Amino acid sequence: MTRILGIETSCDETSASVLTGEGNDVTLDSLVILSQDVHRVFGGVVPEIASRQHLTAIVPVVERALADANIGLADLDAIAVTHAPGLVGALLVGVSFAKALAFGRGIPTVGVHHMEGHLFATALEHRDAVPPFTALLVSGGHTLLLDVEAWGRYRLLGRTRDDAAGEAFDKVAKLLGLPYPGGPHVERLARTVESSRLRFARPMLRRNQQPGDVDYYDVSFSGLKTAVLQASRTATPDDHPHIARAFHDSLVETLVEKTARAVQQYGRTRVVLGGGVAGNKTLAAAMQQRVKRLGATVYAPSPRLATDNAAMIARAGLYHFEQGTRAPLDLNAFASLPIPGLVGA
Repeated sequence: MTRILGIETSCDETSASVLTGEGNDVTLDSLVILSQDVHRVFGGVVPEIASRQHLTAIVPVVERALADANIGLADLDAIAVTHAPGLVGALLVGVSFAKALAFGRGIPTVGVHHMEGHLFATALEHRDAVPPFTALLVSGGHTLLLDVEAWGRYRLLGRTRDDAAGEAFDKVAKLLGLPYPGGPHVERLARTVESSRLRFARPMLRRNQQPGDVDYYDVSFSGLKTAVLQASRTATPDDHPHIARAFHDSLVETLVEKTARAVQQYGRTRVVLGGGVAGNKTLAAAMQQRVKRLGATVYAPSPRLATDNAAMIARAGLYHFEQGTRAPLDLNAFASLPIPGLVGA
């Protein structure tokens, strides 16, 4: 059995986790997530502040994770750390700390791609959320649709061409005077009305699209965001729930239909959601209702594992550790990097 420490500092959560296991038989021994609420003052993440907050928090967060797991540094077999993608300054805090700690203990470091971590997150709670499956990763910075043949073999089907789903939520929330982060607040406001007086187009979703079309799986939310902007300029407070509902319906239906296309095309019986927007209950329910007709089941993570967290990094790190992956001492941080293990469409 391997015991691995995971470290996540890609954005504004400082997180550490201890995981024990082998293969898909794993036990989550501890998970600590320290969110940086200071960014709410600015309505978004300020990279320099995020980096400095990570510097302050990284040591006590790791110490707490080890204490919660009732182990010491000598009990670890490896350290997994997010090295891409994300805010470079924030990533460097985690990468530098992980490499130094691993070097001092004489154990290996494993670099983990943040979005691959989200693929593994749901399996920590649902044992059936394992390959093969269709994956929809929706967060503040990314929207990816993948066919997952096996761990480490991913077929990228579609992605956002502009705003990520989470980013669209945040921008719409700001237009409607809602707090940051915007996703939960927009969903809550949208649920206050049964239906909207407005209807926004479903972006890049047309009935005559066919597999092989360049926009068959891709999404785009910049036009939807602009539609909300135009509607909000002449709106009264009484209109805000209707704007939120129209936006929410458009985004959710688009994501659901694009995912259903992938399920049908590749014959998958499992759909796995990941990323912060995967915590959206309306999205999960609509997805389950849609793909049930195709014989598929949806697996969504709890809010704790949907957000950026070190448990998913430890889980992905365990897989790569068992595959023989060891990071060199010059492991670096990257703001953007393709998800590893991509195979042809």
